[in-house]
Amino acid sequence: MSVGAGTMEEQLDSIKAFLADGVASQADYDEAEVAHQDIQAALIFTNPHTTYTIEALRSSWSQLIGSINRAINETENQILIRDSKGLSEEQLKEYRSSFNHFDRDNSGMLDKNEYRSCLLSLGYNLGSDPNNDPRFDDLWTKVDPNETGHVTFELFVDFMTRETVDQDTSEQVLASFKILAGDKPYITADLLKKELPP
Repeated sequence: MSVGAGTMEEQLDSIKAFLADGVASQADYDEAEVAHQDIQAALIFTNPHTTYTIEALRSSWSQLIGSINRAINETENQILIRDSKGLSEEQLKEYRSSFNHFDRDNSGMLDKNEYRSCLLSLGYNLGSDPNNDPRFDDLWTKVDPNETGHVTFELFVDFMTRETVDQDTSEQVLASFKILAGDKPYITADLLKKELPP
């Protein structure tokens, strides 16, 4: 079973299958807990056959199930983001890749410096002084209006979606011009007034 390949829905199915395997193994874990209680009741406190303790097993089991549930939640959230924003899976993967690359402390959030580095890598023309950059300060205010000091992946996607949706490609502009101009190489002001909403 491979997680990370295929569509997000296929990845979600794979992760859910891991969870099902974990739930199916719950009986083995429960058996180990009972054996531990029996050993403790017999006043046996060391086991020369293993270095593992029930406490370590309990902690690892809890972390495993928690990690699988977080992966399911994250994947479901990304599917919702993709669908609600009208993004392709490739666009969302690109956004995730950029975000993760600049999330240097793996916090799941970008601080102000990480976000600035991310924007610079995406080609934003920002000032050379990070402490005195009105253009960046304006962009930061858009993604962090509550002044939390960080940007989550969801806020990053919202920002990137707004930025890319509002930009027409040169081909779109040229196609719009051709539609308005018809067979003429120009568009008059009267034609623009007639065709465009007030």
